[in-house]
Amino acid sequence: MTKKLLPERTIERLSEYRRTLLRKLSEGITHIHSHSLASMHGITAVQVRRDLMLIGFSSDNKKGYNVSELIDFIGKILDSDNVVGVAIVGMGKLASAITSYFNGKRSMMRIVAAFDNDPDKIGKEIASIPVYSIDSFSKECERLGVKIALLTLPAKALDGIRDVIDNSPIKGILNFTSKPFTPAEGSNVYVEDYDIITLLEKVAYFTKDDNLS
Repeated sequence: MTKKLLPERTIERLSEYRRTLLRKLSEGITHIHSHSLASMHGITAVQVRRDLMLIGFSSDNKKGYNVSELIDFIGKILDSDNVVGVAIVGMGKLASAITSYFNGKRSMMRIVAAFDNDPDKIGKEIASIPVYSIDSFSKECERLGVKIALLTLPAKALDGIRDVIDNSPIKGILNFTSKPFTPAEGSNVYVEDYDIITLLEKVAYFTKDDNLS
């Protein structure tokens, strides 16, 4: 039987819930109600309950959801059975910042390699991550069990690495360039484009004086 995929926005909210729940657990909070969790995310309690119902989690405890149990349950939905390796393509300042922030935040996902075409970076460690030549991308991804790639290279270089990625074991891409990444026709690679310029312009639009009046 084919496993039913959850809506993308539900997956995003589950990740957001887990971060909040982990923080609350560290503060000594053991139980939380749906309306409390909802208020922390600017949504309704109905939405929280609907999301948790979709993944099969329920609780009749009058104290609310057991925080530890809910964290574990969400982990079973979001996380893979084995640690997923992540690779960065283009090891510049943005990549270093992402690596420093992310590694250690999740036990089942870790940035394990970086790839670049700069000879001054290849063979060295940046932000504690070994940097390999882009020419060895497929081989090293196979060896390290890398399934996800973060693209932080210049947008003009995107087309040049398309074939490299298409001929690798990569199954998912988070693209930080300003140019959309389109995988090969028939590919089952999942792509998420994250364009910071577009997002900033969106924020700027909604903060214009004539839109706030």
